[in-house]
Amino acid sequence: MLLAFGVEKPPAVKEEWVSVVSIAAPQASEEAAEASPRASARAETPPLPEPPTPDAPVPPQAAEPIAAPAPPAPPQPVPPPPTVPRIGVRPPGGQVYGPPNVGGSSSSYRDTERVGTAPNGEPLYAAAWYREPSDGELRGYLSTADGPGWGLIACRTAPDFRVEGCVGLDEYPTGSRIMRAVLAAAWQFRVRPPRLGGKPMVGAWVRIRIDYGVRRR
Repeated sequence: MLLAFGVEKPPAVKEEWVSVVSIAAPQASEEAAEASPRASARAETPPLPEPPTPDAPVPPQAAEPIAAPAPPAPPQPVPPPPTVPRIGVRPPGGQVYGPPNVGGSSSSYRDTERVGTAPNGEPLYAAAWYREPSDGELRGYLSTADGPGWGLIACRTAPDFRVEGCVGLDEYPTGSRIMRAVLAAAWQFRVRPPRLGGKPMVGAWVRIRIDYGVRRR
């Protein structure tokens, strides 16, 4: 065997370069690149709010009919107040004289009794009360007189059972002022007119006597 010493060049080695082309990776990268802007766009754009659902319209309610007010009642005429004489209390022992009021129709009355002659010469008849005077209608006047006693007057009858033109005839005791008190109270007297032949004679004269007594307390 021969051994040779020396420098021997190694045999030349031929280098070969292999180019590797990857297809999948770039596509995935591109998809990722494309997906990233889209995701970024989606992330940057906020979701739009949902439009509010409109409420269902409420149907209008029919207004209740309003009843028309009743027409006011026509005003009633006010009757005139009746003419009423002043009323009071009869003095103790006071009496009035005249035929009793027995009522009944006008045809049932007989002729009125004649009792004398009036101051003017006409017939004077007995008085018949339509309404006797009350205590109060006499008390205020007779309180100025001295009783007991009586007063006698003559009056002309007037419409509405009134008397007028009264004059004094007599009194007892003399100077007791009873006749004057009766004359002052006569405007309140209500006397029926005398009757002759069944007919009333308004305007005829009647005689009225009032007795005044004093009662012990």
